[in-house]
Amino acid sequence: MTKNKTITLAHGAGGRATSELIADVFLPHFPSAALAQLGDAAVLTDSIGPGERLAMTTDGTVVTPLFFSGADIGKLAVNGTVNDLAVSGARPLAITASFILDEGPDIDVLERVAASMGEAARMANVDIVAGDTKVVAHGAADRIFISTAGVGVIPVGRDLGAANLKAGDAIILSGDIGNHGAAIAIARGDLAIEADIPSDCAPLNRLTERMLQSGLSIRCMRDVTRGGLATVANEWARAGNLGIRLDELSIPMRNDVRGLCELVGLDPLYLANEGRVLVACSQKHAESLVATMRELPEAANAAVIGQVTKTRPNFVSMTTAFGGERMVDYMFGAQLPRIC
Repeated sequence: MTKNKTITLAHGAGGRATSELIADVFLPHFPSAALAQLGDAAVLTDSIGPGERLAMTTDGTVVTPLFFSGADIGKLAVNGTVNDLAVSGARPLAITASFILDEGPDIDVLERVAASMGEAARMANVDIVAGDTKVVAHGAADRIFISTAGVGVIPVGRDLGAANLKAGDAIILSGDIGNHGAAIAIARGDLAIEADIPSDCAPLNRLTERMLQSGLSIRCMRDVTRGGLATVANEWARAGNLGIRLDELSIPMRNDVRGLCELVGLDPLYLANEGRVLVACSQKHAESLVATMRELPEAANAAVIGQVTKTRPNFVSMTTAFGGERMVDYMFGAQLPRIC
């Protein structure tokens, strides 16, 4: 067992302390045959069939605080990587994890994060197959930073991307917006507000696989993370040289998130999410796709929230609850720092 109860520079030096950290903290929570070999690279046995393509992604997670309602930095790191693969049409296979640790925190804190990562990986049906650990002098980092990479396989025939958008397509959102951003804001204690709004942090690969196997004409998908719904909509409009019109009354949102935003002046369209997918599909298949999504609890209140238009290319607008119209632009600056 690890003798030291706090993280020291020795844990990142590659010697006995590093080996103990790997054996006592990481391996028990990441039960992967590939990782157990402890080689310089993970050797995966999954074969790539004819016409299949590999998908890879990488991400860094630096959230403050480390733990918050509904999730923590470890769960966030795994699900963020899984979701980037899933919305690309890939079936996630494996994840790597690199830890930058500040000298000083209790080992128990790191093990709690590792346990959460292991549980998140099991929920998403992926393995954590390789990793790295570095420790920096106290104060050079904020306790724990996690960098992840993921690999998946895109089956034959899947082609998703904003270039596929067509005028008339329906825009569908899988669930409430703003939960993650609101959860982080409350957890920091800066707002002097007491509310229990859990982060929506969750894996999307079960949902995306169900949708893609439905046979319905899905054009593209994106997970709605930093920058929120507004940013993804603008990226799609510009990539497809088309317009997007949203309907405010159709966008699902918790009442407590709405109230928080009104109280402190946040716009929920720009709040981060960590378990929501935005989907564009042909209008004729929209209701069928929503019904398919609602079969899973993670998309129980999926809804059509807008439409792709020919008019006003590269422009996103929203019909407001009062019947007016407002421009929805890219987010400038940041509403909340360190949300993922």
